[in-house]
Amino acid sequence: MPNIPLPQTDSEWREWLRVRNAEPLAFEVTRKAATERPFTGKYETHWEPGQYKCICCDAVLFDSDTKFDAGCGWPSFYRAANENAIAQRVDHGHGMRRVESVCAQCGAHLGHVFEDGPEPTGLRYCMNSASLNFEKK
Repeated sequence: MPNIPLPQTDSEWREWLRVRNAEPLAFEVTRKAATERPFTGKYETHWEPGQYKCICCDAVLFDSDTKFDAGCGWPSFYRAANENAIAQRVDHGHGMRRVESVCAQCGAHLGHVFEDGPEPTGLRYCMNSASLNFEKK
């Protein structure tokens, strides 16, 4: 992505996502850390080869060859596209301690990462489809 200034206010983000043809839930998920209902996201059962990018800033987050069916209702990946793609924060919401995954470039909430994934990493990046954009290979 070219070095374009990203929106700062909620209204700017809403317009930015609208122009990018993001789904309606994208603002609530990426900027307010909402979660889409399980088994409703457009990428949960999507298996084409390509890359999953941040809907907010186009940063490459995941490659399709690391996607797997976790049976949890959200698109799941065992590895980020590179070590600098995803930042992590501790999330104490909903009476739990989880690790939130955010886009390292723009801070968009993506989902959570869990330590119950397959080898070789043992990780399960459980992502919201509304936070992603897919680009075919």
